Amino acid sequence: MSRLARPRHNRVIAGVCAGIAERFGLSPWTVRIIFLASCLLPGPQFLIYLALWLLLPQEP
Repeated sequence: MSRLARPRHNRVIAGVCAGIAERFGLSPWTVRIIFLASCLLPGPQFLIYLALWLLLPQEP
C-alpha cells in the first residue's frame, strides 16, 4: 500500500478521492461516486473533503 497523498495524475478537482482510491486499491471513480452519494446524507462530508484537500501532501 502506498501512503495517503494527493497524486499529480488522475485528478478531477483536488485529487483527494484519487489519493484515497490509490491508497486502498480502488478505482478513483468508485471513490468519487461513494463521496457524491454520501453527500445526500446529513453530515460534514464536504468539510472533511476540504480539510483533506488542505492537509494531504502532494505526491513527490
